[in-house]
Amino acid sequence: MINTQDLPQVAPDYDLRELLEAGCHFGHSASDWHPNMAEWIYMQQDGIHIFDLEKTAQQLQHAYNYFYQLGKSGQSIIFVGTKRQAKEVVEEQAAAAGIHWITSRWMGGLLTNWEQVSLSIKKMLDIETGLAEGKFDMYTKFEQLQLEKDANRLARFFKGLRSLKKIPDALFIIDPRKELNAVKEALLMGVPVIGLVDTNSNPDDIDLVIPANDDGRGSIELIVTQLTQAYQRGVEERTGKKTVAPVKEEKAEEKTEQPAEKSAEKKAEKPAEKPVAKKAEKPAEKAKKPAQSQAAVVAEMSMTRDELNQLATKVGVENPTSLANKQAVVDAINQQQS
Repeated sequence: MINTQDLPQVAPDYDLRELLEAGCHFGHSASDWHPNMAEWIYMQQDGIHIFDLEKTAQQLQHAYNYFYQLGKSGQSIIFVGTKRQAKEVVEEQAAAAGIHWITSRWMGGLLTNWEQVSLSIKKMLDIETGLAEGKFDMYTKFEQLQLEKDANRLARFFKGLRSLKKIPDALFIIDPRKELNAVKEALLMGVPVIGLVDTNSNPDDIDLVIPANDDGRGSIELIVTQLTQAYQRGVEERTGKKTVAPVKEEKAEEKTEQPAEKSAEKKAEKPAEKPVAKKAEKPAEKAKKPAQSQAAVVAEMSMTRDELNQLATKVGVENPTSLANKQAVVDAINQQQS
């Protein structure tokens, strides 16, 4: 287990409203759950388990501090997310932060047979370098085509492990139930596992549990983004240099520069009174909305169906069981009180 008390306390305070909007609170069906996840479950609603978001926020803070420490000490970690909802997010965020990642499938023996796996990674790099530098130009077209196929096959499994030189110091796994082989190898090799664990998974083999929805893209993206930012922050603290932004983002910025200049010129032609008036209106509108505390969010989640129906009848909202209509009830009550 990871001792979270000795970690540097650098994690931000997470708003439960942000976790709620990302869908982190949704668990699996109550009929498909693991009893060992009971301590992380807040309630059951419409046959679905709901996570205790206060505990989710606390565990996410512990994970943030741990990832910060990994980056600061120069240790390596692998993000494992082979689910359809997680592939794009994991690859994009991990690559931008300089973190190793796997999104195709876990290659058996990656930890327990690292010597052989490292040779496969080296072979992939050698073929790619040789093809790029023309070292295989004397080969026949058929032989060059076979080399390209070998490189593509190896890249499918090791594309995110190009710079991995040794067994990683930790694993971050999205849905340990799906990535059971990775969890077993980590246990055998003594590699700590941080897991995004849903209500249908066994948390006992996970060193640091982040109890949250592992099927929703919004939930996965929020947690992966926070952990990659923590690792980047640790690396910057160690090296004193900011992590270079990914190429895709740079191109996007270059493309948006010219339209921004044109729009600025157009705005300069208009009278200065209009933009000033528009900017003054927005803060005034935001000020009217009352800020809700974390306790208020939990109170909304713990509201019984009878209480919700009574409030909905008073404010004239139909079918308040959905989250959207439930929010409409709360907003209507806030307007009446204001």
